[in-house]
Amino acid sequence: MKTIKTQPSLLSKIQNDFIGLDTVYTLADGSKTPRVYLDSTASTLMMGKAYDLVEKFLDHYANSHSLLHFSAKISTTQYQWAHDRVLSFLGADPEIYTCFFTGSGTTAGINRLARVFRDYQPDKDVVLVSVMEHHSNDLPHRKHSGKVIHVKLDNHESGQPGCLSLTDLELNLKKYHGRVNYVAITGISNVTGIINPIHDIAELAHKYDTNILIDGAQTAAHMPVKMSGHSNSDRNIDAFVFSGHKTYVPGAPGVVVCRKDILLAIEPEEVGGGMVENVFIDHYEIKNYFPDREEAGTPNIPGAIALATAIEIMDRIGMDVIYKEEEELVNTAMLRMLENPDVIIYGETDVCKCTRAGSISFNIKDMHHGLTAAILNDYFNIAVRNECFCAHPYVKELILDDMLEAVSDLTDEEIESNYKLLAGMVRASFGLYNKMNNVESLINALNEISKRKKEFSNKYHVDKTGNYVHNTFKMEDENSFSITDILDKTLII
Repeated sequence: MKTIKTQPSLLSKIQNDFIGLDTVYTLADGSKTPRVYLDSTASTLMMGKAYDLVEKFLDHYANSHSLLHFSAKISTTQYQWAHDRVLSFLGADPEIYTCFFTGSGTTAGINRLARVFRDYQPDKDVVLVSVMEHHSNDLPHRKHSGKVIHVKLDNHESGQPGCLSLTDLELNLKKYHGRVNYVAITGISNVTGIINPIHDIAELAHKYDTNILIDGAQTAAHMPVKMSGHSNSDRNIDAFVFSGHKTYVPGAPGVVVCRKDILLAIEPEEVGGGMVENVFIDHYEIKNYFPDREEAGTPNIPGAIALATAIEIMDRIGMDVIYKEEEELVNTAMLRMLENPDVIIYGETDVCKCTRAGSISFNIKDMHHGLTAAILNDYFNIAVRNECFCAHPYVKELILDDMLEAVSDLTDEEIESNYKLLAGMVRASFGLYNKMNNVESLINALNEISKRKKEFSNKYHVDKTGNYVHNTFKMEDENSFSITDILDKTLII
C-alpha cells in the first residue's frame, strides 16, 4: 500500500471543508442555528475538496475508453486512476485483485457478488452471515445463494451482544463443511458501530476452505483496511464492497474489490458495451482484462473520480489518524450518555471487550424513538436517524428486553400489530467533520429531553403515517428546498 506522510494541519483543514456544515434552520423555539449532522452512517456530507476537483474535471469531461481526443484521454486516464486508487486505499494487491464500480452503493455490489460466488462454486449451497447484518448483506444471499445461516454474536456480562462469535462461526463451518460457499460479514455494524475482527474471521473461513466477503459500507470511511499482504495469507480478504455516498461523496457509485481468479472463472454478471472484445451475429467474445470486463455500459466517471479524490485526501490525512479521532468522539459520547440513567445504549459498551466506530444507538426510557428523534431535530437542530436501520433481526435482538416489558400485558396479535410502533431506536453517527462540540450538543440535548419528557411529549402527536409531528411548529419556507421553485424564479424570461 502506498504510504503517505500525514500532514498535521490537513485534518483540521478538511474537517471544516464539507458542504452543508453551515446550513442553518429555524427551530421550534424560533432560534436559528447551524445543524449538527449526526446521520453519517446513512449518508455522509460532501467533501468540499472532492466536489471542487470533480467540478474542475467536468471542464474536460468525455466518455472513457479512448485516447484519441484530449478530453477522452483525460477521462480515460483519470477513471483508471480511480480504480488504482481504490486498490491502494484498501491495501489490495493489483496483481491479485480488481476494482470495479457499481450502481446503488454497497447493495448493488453485494447482489452482484452473491451471484458471482453462487456461479463460482455452484455445488456449495450455504452462506454464513451474522445476526447483525444490514439487509443488503443478508437478503441478496437469501435470494441468490441458497441456504443462509445466521451466526450468533458474543454475549457479555452486560447482557448486550458484542461482535460476531468466532466460536459459533467455527461450529457452523464444521457443521456445514463442504457446503459453505462463503462467509459474508459486516466490518462495522451500521446499528451499533461494533467492529468485527474481519481478519480473524477470514483466517477461520479459509481454514475450512471457504471464501470471505466483507460488507465495508461502514468500514472504508472510518478505519484502515488491509485486504492482502498479511504474513499469514489466510488473513487476506477475498472480496470487499463499500459505498461512495458513505465515504464523503454523495452521488458516487458503489465499489467492489474482488480476487481476479474468482471473476475470471465465470462469465461476467452484466453484459453490454465496453466489456466485449468482439461481437458477431451468433456469438460474442468477452474481454479477459479488468476492470473493463466487469463494467458494462457507460460508467459514472465523475462519481468515481470524486470518490477516488476523497480517499486520496483521507489517505493523506492517514486512516489511522481518522480512526483515532473518531474513536475518541464515539467513546466520549458513549461514556457521557451512560451517565444519564434515562439513556439506554444498545450493544456491548465496554470498549475493552468490544470496540466501536461511527455509531451509537440508544433510546430514552419511556419515550418512543420517533419522538426522541423529532425533538432532537425540532428543538436542538441535531440530525439523527431512528427506527430499525434496515437491520430488523439485529435491532429486534437488541431491544428484546425492552419489547417484552412494553408488551407484557398484550396478546400475541396485539404484540404483532404494535411491533412496528414499538421496535426501534435512535442512532447518532459520526463522520470526519464532527468534533467534540457536537458531542457536547448531543449530550446536553439528551439531558434536557430527559428532564422535560412530559413537556416535550405534549407538544407532539402521531400522524396517519406513524410519524411524530409537532402540534404547532412547521418547517419555515425559507428552510425548504425545491428544484422547480428555484427554476421558476431563475428561468423567468
